[in-house]
Amino acid sequence: MKLPRQISGEELARLLQRYGYQITRQTGSHLRLTSKFMSSEHHVTIPAHKELRVGTLSAILAEVASYLEMELKKLIDELFG
Repeated sequence: MKLPRQISGEELARLLQRYGYQITRQTGSHLRLTSKFMSSEHHVTIPAHKELRVGTLSAILAEVASYLEMELKKLIDELFG
């Protein structure tokens, strides 16, 4: 599945809640999310823009997939499928 072209930072943060990510702080136009879904704590920063660039979205999802120990394609299918 292809990455969506029109997804905002807030929408992505909402979608990642199913994996235990919660917004822990906002600094300027960036959201800091934290998850304790796996055995360790993981932080990811997401720009709070109206539309995320495809490369930025891809990098964030790759980092999350690595933390969750799953393939990127599976994560994309679960989030946007």
